[in-house]
Parts: sequence; structure tokens; C-alpha cells
Amino acid sequence: MTTQSANKSASSMAELMARHTTPVTTLHKGQEVEGIITKLTSSEILLDLQSKTEAVVLEKERRYIRSMLALLKVGDKVKVTVLNAESDTGNAVVSLRRFIDSKTWDRLAAIEKSHEKLDVTIKNTTKGGYMVETVDGIDGFLPNSHISFKQGAQDIIGKTIPVMIAELHQEGRKLIVSQKTILGQKDFDDLAKILKVGKKVSGVVSHVPTFGIFVSIQLKDKEGKEMLVDGFVHVSEISWEKVADVSLLFTVGDAIEAVVIGFDSNAKRVDLSIKRLTADPFEEILKEYTVDKKVTGTIEKIIDNGVIVNLGKEGIEGIIRKEKIPPTVTYEVGQKITVTVSQVDVKKHRIQLTPVLLEKPLTYR
Repeated sequence: MTTQSANKSASSMAELMARHTTPVTTLHKGQEVEGIITKLTSSEILLDLQSKTEAVVLEKERRYIRSMLALLKVGDKVKVTVLNAESDTGNAVVSLRRFIDSKTWDRLAAIEKSHEKLDVTIKNTTKGGYMVETVDGIDGFLPNSHISFKQGAQDIIGKTIPVMIAELHQEGRKLIVSQKTILGQKDFDDLAKILKVGKKVSGVVSHVPTFGIFVSIQLKDKEGKEMLVDGFVHVSEISWEKVADVSLLFTVGDAIEAVVIGFDSNAKRVDLSIKRLTADPFEEILKEYTVDKKVTGTIEKIIDNGVIVNLGKEGIEGIIRKEKIPPTVTYEVGQKITVTVSQVDVKKHRIQLTPVLLEKPLTYR
């Protein structure tokens, strides 16, 4: 035997001995171990865990199988949880769920960071919006205030739509998405320069809570790219008259016009007003109520800090503060009284009054 043949034979023998002496991993239920994928199909997934035989991945849920096929390939190193150290067939049975979940949330985090679009399927509707599902099987929420109503609200059920990730928390398995462009602080600051306070805008009502209406405003940025921006009209900015029930005036999908009155930097939202599109009709009426003028009215309500007086014109009321009422004087709802105007609050449409005393009270000095 030549020296070269002897060296080759010795090398082959050393490799065989090394393989033979590689320790076999002993598995236990609940243990987490690393392995290498040796087979990956929709019907069977096998792993090399350096145990007696190849391990079989047990998974019945289609969404996890889809994720495995999309995220993994033969030769990948993965971490699995042992479900059964040795089944009837002699194979270990393992789960890839934790590993897949981790990979899936990492993918979502990368999408959020890069501001990419994410495809989700609308599953069903809830009071505040829609439940959605990613292709990886992660459940999420699409709020009413973050929906673009280019199609009907009911027609969207079951459809796959592109969205942006608005909020992501892996620990609480929380995913909130939006059909609107998620603006960074600089983008929002630039938007404020484009819109400016006093600018008139058009939008579509996206949500109607008791305290106002949320509005989707479609705009173009400096590059001409279309984006949807969130706007909000507080109930006090809907009408010059008092609004008792916002839902009687607006429904989701209504087209409205409003004027910009400010910007909420924290919420990345534009504050709007509908009533300020027109002049305040009460300003002319309030001119009738000059300071020191005597007027008559009817007691409408008795409250802790005084008495509310209806002055006979729609939406105009006055208040006699508690400290202005003599201790010997009492009022009843429906009682007609004469009062003097002491101050006019145009913004609140309220007039401060003092009672006109027909007789001097006992405590009068």
C-alpha cells in the first residue's frame, strides 16, 4: 500500500469513527432543541435532531402549515418543542409553532419599520371596526377611523386589502392596521404646512362616536402621491346649535366639508370644524343683550352653582350664579322673572345675569 493510499484510508477511517462516536441526543417532552429540516412538503415535514430517527413535525392547522412552507426551506436550522420523545413509529414528534410565531412577528416588525404595505383579509365586522388576518394567520384589528371607503363597508368582508401597520406588540399579540398612510412626525409637520388653519377640506365620515365624527381626508403630498389623513370634528364643532345625538346627523360614508382649525401632533390628526364654515348666527342675536339691560325670562333649570334662564330666543340662555341670589330668594322651574344682563359670553352663547329685586331682601344693606 502506498503512503498516499494509507493516508486516505486512515482519513476515511477517522471520519467513520468520528461519525460513529457522535453522541445521540436524548429527547424529553417539553424540551426545546435545534434541528435541521430534511424534508418540507404540505403533507410531511421531517427534521434531523441528531436522535435515533428523524423527528416529525405535528401540525394540523392549515395557517401554520402555510407559514412553514412560506418561511422555511430544506437545510434551515430551526428550534422546535418536543411533544413526544418517541411515538409508536419510533419517531420523535415536535412542534414548530413557537419558532414560526417568532419568525412571523419578526417579519411584521420589519414591515412596520420599513413602512411597507401588508396584505390582510377582512374576516368580520365589530362595533369599532373590522377583524383582519394576515397571510401568516396573525389576527389584527382595522379601526373604523382608519378605513378608506372607496368601496362599501359591507362589501369589504372577505376581501384582501393592502394596509399599513399602525401598532404592533408581539408580547400582547396586538396588531392594529390602517388603510391610511402612517405619517412620521416630519411628514405630519409638512402636512400641517400644506393644509394650514382655515383651509377648507373635503372628506368622508369613517366613524361616528358620541363625542364627534372621524373623517378620512384624501390629500396629495409634495410629490403628488395620494394619502389618507385622519381628521376629527368634535361634537361642539359640528353646529352652532347644540347637538344632542351625533348619529342622527351623520352615518359612516357621508361626504362632508369642513375647515381646518388645528393639528393634533400626538395623534397625527387634523382638527376640523363644520360650523365655522358659516358665520355664528348668535352673534347678531347677542347684540340685543347689552350689559345692564333688563330682560325677562323663564327659569329652565336649577343647578348646583345657580339658575339657568331661558331668554326666549332659540339657543340663548342666561345663568344667575348662586352667589348673586339673595339668601331669602328662591326660584322654581317655569317661573317668569326679570333680570339684568351683567356679562355676555359670545363663545359659550351664555349670558350672565343678576336678579332684579322687586323688594329689598331682609339682608339687604
